[in-house]
Amino acid sequence: MLSQAAGANAISSSGEARLEAYLKDELGLDGELSVQPVAGGQSNPTFFVTVGRRRLVLRKRPAGTLLPSAHAVDREYCVQKALAGTGVPVPTMLLYCDDPTIVGTSFYVMERVEGRIFGDSAMASTAREDRREMYASAARVLAAIHDVDIEAAGLSDFGKHGGFIQRQLKRWSQQWQLSKATDDPAMEKLIAWLRENIPATDETTLTHGDFRIGNLIYHPTEPRVIAVLDWELSTLGDPLADLAHSCAYSWHIKPDEYGGLLGVDLDAGGLPTLAEFVDEYRKASGGRRELTDYHLAFALFRNAAIFEGIAARARQGNASSADAARVGALAPLFVQRGARIAGLG
Repeated sequence: MLSQAAGANAISSSGEARLEAYLKDELGLDGELSVQPVAGGQSNPTFFVTVGRRRLVLRKRPAGTLLPSAHAVDREYCVQKALAGTGVPVPTMLLYCDDPTIVGTSFYVMERVEGRIFGDSAMASTAREDRREMYASAARVLAAIHDVDIEAAGLSDFGKHGGFIQRQLKRWSQQWQLSKATDDPAMEKLIAWLRENIPATDETTLTHGDFRIGNLIYHPTEPRVIAVLDWELSTLGDPLADLAHSCAYSWHIKPDEYGGLLGVDLDAGGLPTLAEFVDEYRKASGGRRELTDYHLAFALFRNAAIFEGIAARARQGNASSADAARVGALAPLFVQRGARIAGLG
C-alpha cells in the first residue's frame, strides 16, 4: 500500500542530509537529492527519491508503537530481491538499511519503475477496451507468484509450510483484539465459523498478501503488469487465500469505500466479473485450484482486522495516511460482508 508520509513519518531536513550522504556512499550516486512523499494507502511510508538523474523509491517503517510483526520492510526487500529473474515482475532492489539514525526507522531503496498505477479497480483513467486484458494480465501474474519454485528462489524458509489458514486466523484474531475500539458480535461469529470450517486442502506457495490493482504498475501504454509492489504481507501460504484477497478488493468493496467494483456496471465499464477473473487465474495455474466462499469470507475477515489496525493507528496519531480514520471505519462493513458470505446473516 503506497502511503502518504506525514507528521512523525516524514523525513526531516537533517534526515534528508543523512540520506543523501548514505546513498552517495553506498550506491556511488552523484547530484542533488530531492525527496517527495507518495500519497495514498495506509502502510509503510513511501517516498520518491531523486539523486541527480537517478530515480529511486524509498520505503520505511512507520514511526511509533506498532503491532507485532507489522510493517516488515525487511521482508519486502528480501522477497523482491529473491524474485529477480523468476518471471514475477518486481522493481530492482538496491539496498536495505536497519540503521534508524538515518531517516528515523529502517528502510529500503529500489529502482523506480515508470508506468501506470490505478487507485481504483475500475481503472477509470484508461481505455475501456484495455481493461479486461489488464485484469487478465493481473490474474496471470498472480498465478506466476504462486508458481514460483520457492526452493530455487531461496525462499524455503520465508514462512512455515502447511497450516496457513489456522495461523492466519490466530494472528488476525489477536490483531483484532489488540486493535478494536469496541466489541463486534458479528466478528466473533465470523471468527468462530472460520475456525469450524477450515478447508481440507493445504497447499503451500509463495503468497503476496495484498495483491490488488492498486499495488500493480502497468506498462505506460500497454495493458500488462510490469511490476508488483507492496510485499509487506508476503509469506509462504495458501494461494487461494491470496486469490480471494484480490477478488474481495475488487468485487466486494464499493467504489466510494476503497475504489472497488461492488455495484458497478461491469459490462458497461469493460470490466470482468469475479468469475471471469478467477477463470483467467485458473487457466494460468493449470486449473488445479478452486476458489470457495470460505476463502472469500476469510479474506474479508482478514481485511477487517487490518483496517481495524489502521483505525487504531489513527487513534494513536501515527497512521501513515491522513484519511486513516475514515478508512479504518470500513472494518465493520467487511465483517458484515464476510458474515453474509458465510451464511451468518
